[in-house]
Amino acid sequence: MSRFRLPDAGAATSVCRPVCAAARVGMLIGLLTGGLVSVGCGRNADPGPSNIGPASSVATRPASGPGATSRVSALRTRPAPRAALERVAERLRMVREQIAEPTDGRPPVTDERVLEAMRSVPRHVFVPRELAAHAYEDSPLPIGYDQTISQPYIVAIMTELLRLGPESRVLEVGTGSGYQAAVLAHLTPHVYTIEIVRPLAERAQRVLRELGYDEVHCRTGDGYGGWPEAAPFDAIIVTCAAEQVPAPLWEQLRPGGRMVIPTGSPWGVQELVVITKTPDGGRQTESVMPVRFVPLVREPPRR
Repeated sequence: MSRFRLPDAGAATSVCRPVCAAARVGMLIGLLTGGLVSVGCGRNADPGPSNIGPASSVATRPASGPGATSRVSALRTRPAPRAALERVAERLRMVREQIAEPTDGRPPVTDERVLEAMRSVPRHVFVPRELAAHAYEDSPLPIGYDQTISQPYIVAIMTELLRLGPESRVLEVGTGSGYQAAVLAHLTPHVYTIEIVRPLAERAQRVLRELGYDEVHCRTGDGYGGWPEAAPFDAIIVTCAAEQVPAPLWEQLRPGGRMVIPTGSPWGVQELVVITKTPDGGRQTESVMPVRFVPLVREPPRR
C-alpha cells in the first residue's frame, strides 16, 4: 500500500517507439474482440501526499535491447478480461504517459509484458463506483477500510521487479482491491493472494471472478505467515511495510526467487527493495527507491 507524488527530476528518456493513441486503441480492440489477448508479461496506500525518488539501481529491472524479442515471444495468452473494451483510450494513455514514457524523471517500465498487462486490466472496475472517473489518474485512490488501490506506476514497477516467467509461482501479501493480482495473472496463471481485511478480501475475490480471473487463488488471513501449502514460490510481492522480512515468507521463497517488499519504519519513509535468495539461502538485496507504504497488519495474538 503506497503513497506517491511525482518526483521533481529531469525528464526520462523513453525506450518505446511513440505510437499514436488511435493506433493503440485499434490494435488493442482488434486483439480483444478476437477473444484472446497476448499478454503475460503491483496496491494499496494511505491517501496522503508522499515522495518516491528515482530508482537507485536499474540493475534490478529487465534490460531493454536485444532481449526484448525474447520477452515478447514469452507473452502469455489468456482470455481478455470482461470490461476490457471499456475506457481503452484512458488505459493506453495511462501506460504511455505514466509508466512507459514518463517525463518527470521516474524510471520507465520497459518490460513489454508488464506494459501489455497494464493496458489490458480494466482498473476502473476495481475502484468504488463513485471514484471510477479517476481510476486512470496518476495517484492512489481509497477503497475503504483505510486502504487504497496503488498508483498505476507503483503496480507496474513492482510487477516488473518480480521478473516473472509464464510458469512462475507468485504470492501477493495484501490483496486490497485485487488489481495487482489481476495484473500478475497476465504474467502467470499461478497467482496466490492473501488479504487480512475480510470485506476487502471478499470484494476482491468477487470482482476477480466476475472479470474472469479464475486462475487467481484468494485467501482471507494474516499474510505474515504466507501460504505454506502452495510454497515454494518463485516470487513474493509484499504491498505493505515491514521493518524486517517476515521469516515465514522468506522460508517459502525458493532458492533463486525474488521478493519485492518495502522495508523500514511503518510510520515513515521506507525503501523498496528486491531481495534474491541465493542457492545457499543467503540474501542479495538491491535498493530501488524510497516509498511510503502502510504497515503490515497482523492478526491479534490469541489468548
